[in-house]
Amino acid sequence: MSEELKTTAAMQASEKEEPLLRVEHLCMYFGKRGREKKAVDDVSFDIKRGEVFGLVGESGCGKTTTGRTIIKLYEATSGSVYFKGRRIVAGTRAYEDEIRALKKERSGADAGRQQEIDARIAELQEEIRKAKHDRKHANEEWIRDEEKRLDEEYREAVKAASPEEKQRLTKEYHRSRRQLKKSKLVTRIQMIYQDPVASLDPRMTVKEIIAEGLRIQGVKDKQYIDEQVFKMLETVGLVSEHAARYPHEFSGGQRQRIGIARSIIMRPELIIADEPISALDVSIRAQVINLLNELCQTMGLTILFIAHDLSVVKYFSNRIGVMYFGNLVELATSDELFAHPMHPYTRSLLSAIPLPDPASEKGRVRIRYNPLTDHEYSEETPALYELVPGHFVRGTKKELEQYRARYGQE
Repeated sequence: MSEELKTTAAMQASEKEEPLLRVEHLCMYFGKRGREKKAVDDVSFDIKRGEVFGLVGESGCGKTTTGRTIIKLYEATSGSVYFKGRRIVAGTRAYEDEIRALKKERSGADAGRQQEIDARIAELQEEIRKAKHDRKHANEEWIRDEEKRLDEEYREAVKAASPEEKQRLTKEYHRSRRQLKKSKLVTRIQMIYQDPVASLDPRMTVKEIIAEGLRIQGVKDKQYIDEQVFKMLETVGLVSEHAARYPHEFSGGQRQRIGIARSIIMRPELIIADEPISALDVSIRAQVINLLNELCQTMGLTILFIAHDLSVVKYFSNRIGVMYFGNLVELATSDELFAHPMHPYTRSLLSAIPLPDPASEKGRVRIRYNPLTDHEYSEETPALYELVPGHFVRGTKKELEQYRARYGQE
């Protein structure tokens, strides 16, 4: 959209007060109840507007599943995801399990306890109702609010516009209204996939691939589509002549740039980059990272950067969350995490980073992590605690005291 139709400074300031994305107790289980695999188990974090949030961990720890659940490629088992203050993901399993447990307890409880249980069950049933409502109606409520905002911006812009400008603004306004009708709030979140070969349709030209999102939203103006496609190609470092070619005619780095162009043409506010450089040559990785960095600055993007290369994540991310076996075990700023790693798994990951120095490599001590011997969870269930402001570690209260004591010594 043009400068005249952008949001006001007051609205932008109010949006910055709350996180752009907030994940609360997110769980994603696969399989039948009782025999399910817990790919993501009780993960909570938030991402501020304009921030790059790194999510790291070994293969199979649940990083990609977390990203795919946020963007609703998977239906969450339980937990909530709030985007721009609206709940876009709402799982109900945790509420249902608690209701089932309370009903079993109720049969043998006294009258006073039964009243407490009945009140709690009513609360949980209301939470389930709200979750189902948000799943069904969050998008239409968002569209309604966006239409009101667009109408107000258009009226304000037209007041001070010349006759020629009014004609252009009116055309833009009607196109934006048509796109909004076919939009979804979740489309303000776009994804860059790990494999640039598998994520691009080999039977479509680059122009068709990049423009597909606009066509789905009902854009039919061929001139506008061409302009946007050529603009996105130039933005990611390609040229307009590439639009008529097919994916197999490009290198891996160029294909990933096409995938990035496909994402940013939708004007997203959040991008989930799922290991976007792991399939690329080392010489190309820095170029893609620098491109994403430039897009953050020029387009004001917020990025959830999923990777297992801690060196890259430290360079690119403002904050880092470390995942292990479906759980978020540590969360801190990049500098803080590397300066004061507390959780044994984080320390193990950092000890595995090779350095381009033969002397330091010769003396590097590899820390091995074994959850069976490094933790004692038989008496207390671990939780995520704030060790110092902004630094969270998963463990028991006893472990938390040990971490605090070690933190003071380091």
